[in-house]
Amino acid sequence: MEKRHLTVVAAAVAGPEGILCVRRGPTPYPYTSLKYEFPGGKVEPGETPQEALRRELREELDLEVGVGPLLATVDHEYPDFRITLIVYRCTPRSGLRLKEHADALWLPPGRLESLDWAAADRQALSHIKFC
Repeated sequence: MEKRHLTVVAAAVAGPEGILCVRRGPTPYPYTSLKYEFPGGKVEPGETPQEALRRELREELDLEVGVGPLLATVDHEYPDFRITLIVYRCTPRSGLRLKEHADALWLPPGRLESLDWAAADRQALSHIKFC
């Protein structure tokens, strides 16, 4: 049986304090539960990736962003599903409020590797060069 495929967008939000990293709450999948990720979510039918990213950040974090250049696109296969993760550099235009995530951190690029990332986000991180 073929695994379900999701197209997911994520934001590498670069602010004065560093890059925004959010920690998922508990999920049904142990390989994503309580892991760090770049914030974002699924692209819905009829949306561009940029529209989906703005909508997801508003819904999950009350965060308004300017969407900048594409940083990475990775395909990753988890045990139960596959995703194509599309990561954009974003600039915060408002404060944020956690609504769905367990935690949020702003870290300098040199410290990002220290977090326990979801595998697809870790794979994307290895392709992103922050200046």
